[in-house]
Amino acid sequence: MQSNTHFLLKRWRVKAACCASTVALCAFGYAVTAHGATANTDAAAKLNTASPIKHVIILIGENRGLDHTFGVYKPKGAGQTISNLLSKHIVNDNGSPGPNYKLAQQYAVTPQPLWYFGAPDKAKTPYGPSNMPQPNTNGAPTAQNSQFPDAPVTSFSEFASVGGETDIEPANQELTTTGYTGLANDVLDTRVPGAGGLPAGPFVLLGPNISDDDYTGDMTHRFYQAAQQQDCKIANATKDNPSGCLNDLFPFVMDTYDRTNATTQGNFSEGNEMGFYNAEQEEASILKELADRFTLSDNFHQSFLGGTGANHVMFGTGDAIFWSDGNGNAITPPASMIANPNPVAGTVNKYTADKNFSNCSDVTQPGVKPIVDYLEALPYPAEPNCAESHYYMLDNTNPGFLPNGTPVPSPAAQGSIPPSPVKTIGDSLNAKNISWAYFGGNYNNAVALSNFAAANPTILNSTAGPLTAAAEADPAHAMGALYCQICNPFQYATSIMTNNPSAHLKDTVDLIADIQSNTLPAVSIGKPDGVLDGHPSSSKIDLFEAYVQNILDALDANPALKASTVVFITWDEAGGYYDSGYVQLIDFFGDGPRIPLLILSPYSTGGKVTHSYADHVSLLKFIEHNWRLDPVTDRSRDNLPNPIAKPANPYVPVNSPALDDLFDAFDFSHPVNQPFTE
Repeated sequence: MQSNTHFLLKRWRVKAACCASTVALCAFGYAVTAHGATANTDAAAKLNTASPIKHVIILIGENRGLDHTFGVYKPKGAGQTISNLLSKHIVNDNGSPGPNYKLAQQYAVTPQPLWYFGAPDKAKTPYGPSNMPQPNTNGAPTAQNSQFPDAPVTSFSEFASVGGETDIEPANQELTTTGYTGLANDVLDTRVPGAGGLPAGPFVLLGPNISDDDYTGDMTHRFYQAAQQQDCKIANATKDNPSGCLNDLFPFVMDTYDRTNATTQGNFSEGNEMGFYNAEQEEASILKELADRFTLSDNFHQSFLGGTGANHVMFGTGDAIFWSDGNGNAITPPASMIANPNPVAGTVNKYTADKNFSNCSDVTQPGVKPIVDYLEALPYPAEPNCAESHYYMLDNTNPGFLPNGTPVPSPAAQGSIPPSPVKTIGDSLNAKNISWAYFGGNYNNAVALSNFAAANPTILNSTAGPLTAAAEADPAHAMGALYCQICNPFQYATSIMTNNPSAHLKDTVDLIADIQSNTLPAVSIGKPDGVLDGHPSSSKIDLFEAYVQNILDALDANPALKASTVVFITWDEAGGYYDSGYVQLIDFFGDGPRIPLLILSPYSTGGKVTHSYADHVSLLKFIEHNWRLDPVTDRSRDNLPNPIAKPANPYVPVNSPALDDLFDAFDFSHPVNQPFTE
């Protein structure tokens, strides 16, 4: 079902009038901005920084790729270019196949004896419309009362009865009640024009019965599947693509990794991977308008192959976390948690054990050697970066702490990883007395559920998960089950969770309050709950836009604070969506496909597009550069240099592996002289 409520979302506008603020330079960097009373009450503004930026807000959505969201976007800044489906003529302006459509051709692979990283060319055959996996409704709500089939909140009416969504403005509440499919689950998504015979490449999610206000089918997005989808092989490397990744197995991997025979499908992702929105025809219109006014990166990547948890951890630490004894010592996890992606005998690609942990220091372990061999053959010095006998978390596993800091009693039995000793950017900020906070949607309700669980041993020890069990017993705080535990990298860390976690872990309502009261930390990370995060099937892209708009409107109402703030809007991962961009493999864990990054500040206006190679860890590098911090650890990715690229191909660093610190996305050569507010 379509909705006409998108017009309710307001825009973050730049007025032509002049701002009264000025920026004073001091000997070691930028001093506090002169804004009258705000300059006296804003503690973070008094800190010495390498730029005029005194506040960083990072907002992270779920599971949208660059081509998926901006595939036909046309930059508005003078002389700006972008690498996307349209610029490569893979599709036309209206989203239909273009003259270079074959550049996005997808393939099938014949059965192989072992898990492969880079499919053998002789085993690949091109898909056609007759055998291409087609989009389906996997997981999307079929009717208005089916948005939360597996959550404590089981209907829209029940959703409203527990308070609705407090993290969007009242005018946008209606968006939580629109967009259901009207179709059965796991069937062909007939709302997509041409579904049932789409060609073997990208297709547009726009038609009489589908838009960005409609729920769409989800996809699996896990480490070994994502590694296969990119189809990286040194034999395919060129000067412009030294990693040799072809990105041509997206539907095939999803269609086969859990298939036991020709008719039995386990994951039901099918062909959703190739869908994209048309930003030039009013889809994702808020994101497009922000890109038109500010800065968009078309070379920003998910930092970890696979899903949500590992990507958030890489963002928070610049590294991967590993199974330990809870006291910092690496040990072997239970056999039931160790991955084995080698195919089951007699299947095309069904994984033997699709689990969450691998010891990538041991090339005899299933799935490890193909990746390590590939990294060693790259024309630049990439290393696996896998410590000996460490089993790293590759896929979603809950933290070893509940949101209130209570340890999970039996991590292995309860689907959690033991408390992590890996240092975070929060530790780096704490060491320099720089304020920071993670603001999670429905965090306050999650803390209430944690407190309830901690007081009830049966619930605390539930193998279904303490938060889920507590939500069923404490319906007043059931919305806390929508808080995303795996999205909070600090909830994994012993150093944060055993040292007054409430000082740094907060709710979206606290972020709004901090903006309004001029108590915003220097570094703020915002994560919406499961309804507003934009995740396919469980959310929509316009719901994430509504979450973003709520925060931007709060900043609009405080122009003094806004003048020294940058807002980075990005996503955790591409969610399994196809992308046509170059991928630089850095270590065993990634990188993965491109995701959007929007950069909003007084110093990043003009509708520009930045091309420097970056990933989530670039956000750490920006923080470290701005507040003069060292890298998180001696092995974290923020030790990598900034990329150097030739003008003819700005997307490929000639000094790989390299990651940008994002400073080149700004123009700090002049004082703040134009406001942001409406």
